[in-house]
Amino acid sequence: MKLFIDTANTEEIREAASWGVLSGVTTNPSLIAKEGKEFKSVVKEITEIADASPSNIASISAEVLSDDAEGMIAEAHELVKIHDVITIKVPMTEEGIKAVSILSKEGIKTNVTLIFSPNQALLAARAGASYVSPFVGRMDDIANDGAGLVAEIAEIFEIFGIETEIIAASIRTPKDVTECAKAGADIATIPYAVLKKMFRHPLTDKGIQQFKDDWAKVY
Repeated sequence: MKLFIDTANTEEIREAASWGVLSGVTTNPSLIAKEGKEFKSVVKEITEIADASPSNIASISAEVLSDDAEGMIAEAHELVKIHDVITIKVPMTEEGIKAVSILSKEGIKTNVTLIFSPNQALLAARAGASYVSPFVGRMDDIANDGAGLVAEIAEIFEIFGIETEIIAASIRTPKDVTECAKAGADIATIPYAVLKKMFRHPLTDKGIQQFKDDWAKVY
């Protein structure tokens, strides 16, 4: 399973990219608004970080804001001019799927977001979406099984040989990452704080300290 970072904070992206483990970045209007910067300038800066990092970042999702397919397509045409790794993030609506079907024929990568059912994922895939993003944490919030949704989508895609990749989104904990990997997600897009937690284990910390203590006793 590939790892993306879910943020618009360029310092977080720069640090995570330096680890050499990232394959992509996802953003959304809420994350960019939180940074208080102009949308296209943030996207451009992220592409510059990707170019300079040891990580193989092949996808940066930038979300359209229009409600109609025509507007989404026009926004997409502008966004892909920024860099060839730009993926257009589109909402799971009738108009969004119309836009995806056209953009996919133009060779523009798309990521259909706000997926909460296997049927939505199937519609997006058949429209030509490069990625579908089921929201794991938000499903769990309403006492549904987020990882179970990923597993259902993965099973359907496997049965019918669908190449659309599954991005497990709305990740809240390191356990979510593990569960989504086991469920068959191709990618997990993970907040910076959760990525940092994935490094940690009390036995690792204890072992490092023990090595240092033993070394200090002798030298």
